[in-house]
Amino acid sequence: MNGGAFMKTEKQQYIYVLKLIPMLLDESNWTEKENMIVQEHFEKLQGLQREGKLILAGRTLNMDTEGFGIVILEVDTENEARELMEGDPAVKEGIMTAQLFPYRVALIK
Repeated sequence: MNGGAFMKTEKQQYIYVLKLIPMLLDESNWTEKENMIVQEHFEKLQGLQREGKLILAGRTLNMDTEGFGIVILEVDTENEARELMEGDPAVKEGIMTAQLFPYRVALIK
C-alpha cells in the first residue's frame, strides 16, 4: 500500500470566545426573545457535539464585563469554524459577540 495515497488531513481545533452585549449584563433587560435565542444556541451546540465537532462549551458564572463563554471546535478548516461561529444563534441574533482563534487542546480530563 502506498501510504501517501491515503493521507488523511488532520482535524484542526479552534476556540471562539463569546461575550454578552453590555445591555444584557443586567438580567432585568432579558426578555423571552433572549431566552429563546440562548436555548437555540445551546441546541446548536448539542448538535455540533453529536456531529463530533464540539470538544467543549461553557461559560463563566459571573454576569459582568469580565464574563465570557467558550466553544472549542474540531473541524476540517478555519472557514468551517468561522461559519459555525457566525451561524451560532447567539452571534447571528446579535446578543453575543464572538472572536475566533486557532487552538490546540494540550490536556483534557
